[in-house]
Amino acid sequence: MFAPNISESEWNVMETLWESSPQTASEITKALRPTMNWAENTVRTLLTRLVEKGALQIGENDNGPRTFLPAVKREACVRAESESFLERIFGGAAKPLLVHFAQNSKLTADEVRELKKILDQSLKS
Repeated sequence: MFAPNISESEWNVMETLWESSPQTASEITKALRPTMNWAENTVRTLLTRLVEKGALQIGENDNGPRTFLPAVKREACVRAESESFLERIFGGAAKPLLVHFAQNSKLTADEVRELKKILDQSLKS
């Protein structure tokens, strides 16, 4: 599935719309205000960029303000971002990534068991 390259600021807008959509620019601004404190013009600029990238669709609305809704699934964007990160930082190799996080993260015993289970399952497939 197609996943556009989304900036950190654009990601905040997308998260808002993945959580609840469709929404108007004003509604998105209001939802983001507690954490981002962006002006509505800033949000409109980000929305325009996301529409141009194919990440958002403009909703059908004969009367009133335009609404926006995701054109891509969050999972596809997470996968693309993960692959990009892995390639940029670890040269595409998963082992150094896993070693880094295992050594530098404060994992609970339950999290370690869950990761071990996932790794064991990947050996079987």
